[in-house]
Amino acid sequence: MTERWALGGDLSVARIGYGTMKLTGWPRGGRPDRETALGILRRAVELGVNHIDTSYYYARDGVSANELIREALHPYPDDLVIVTKVGALVEGSDIGLPAAEKTGLTADNLRRGIEGNLRSLGLDRLDVVNLRLGDLDRSLTPSLAEPLETLLALRDEGLIRQLGISNVTLDEFAEARKIAPISCVQNLYNLSRRDDDPLVDACAEAGIAYVPFFPVGGFQPVTAEHLDAVAARHKATVPQVALAWLLARSPNILPIPGTGSLAHLEENIAAGGLELTAEDIAELGQD
Repeated sequence: MTERWALGGDLSVARIGYGTMKLTGWPRGGRPDRETALGILRRAVELGVNHIDTSYYYARDGVSANELIREALHPYPDDLVIVTKVGALVEGSDIGLPAAEKTGLTADNLRRGIEGNLRSLGLDRLDVVNLRLGDLDRSLTPSLAEPLETLLALRDEGLIRQLGISNVTLDEFAEARKIAPISCVQNLYNLSRRDDDPLVDACAEAGIAYVPFFPVGGFQPVTAEHLDAVAARHKATVPQVALAWLLARSPNILPIPGTGSLAHLEENIAAGGLELTAEDIAELGQD
């Protein structure tokens, strides 16, 4: 896995990262046992992953993604980049609240989220913090300027190095860039969900990373007739081809596939060596 991208121009990361949500079973679903989860994190780093995605609110029933990361990897390798997020949710249990009671975007709760991430990860400064604008009815979302300006102030205090945004539209991306330097955008995007094509291209033109969550489908795995055919031709798995397609789609795309399986982790990272042909890409474009 040799291809890299410089987040914000100075944080060099391998293009395939790792998303930790599935280690916790949040917001729903199963999770691996603790020793397996710790082993997955350590093996990811051994295999060259140095971009780990997490959040303070990835926590359920006493299992916290940040605490797993800290136990598995602290003291952290010098080149490890941990990307976290804050937004409408502060605690994991907040996901069950009515929209009007999700207050994580207030100045006080954004600080609370940043301090929670710092404390649970054992850090003095967060590498990258994504401001997530999902989880709320847009009519109830405050101006993008207010939470971004709060995070800029926390950055000026030395608590954050770089800022990103998540679950945003193309217009919100343009608005955010007028307010703060943006190093990455994290949105839903995969072979079967390409609504964000214009935003991927806008990020590429601006030299900004696009980080697709659920790159192989998440709770609804990517499936398509042509995808199966391409996978069979390469003697690869469907998720490997889905990841290889993302890597081929644009050099600024940094997938963060999550898994609670050590075998699937190794398969996902191996996808970095799968080269799709022009014929493959054209065929996948028909799905």
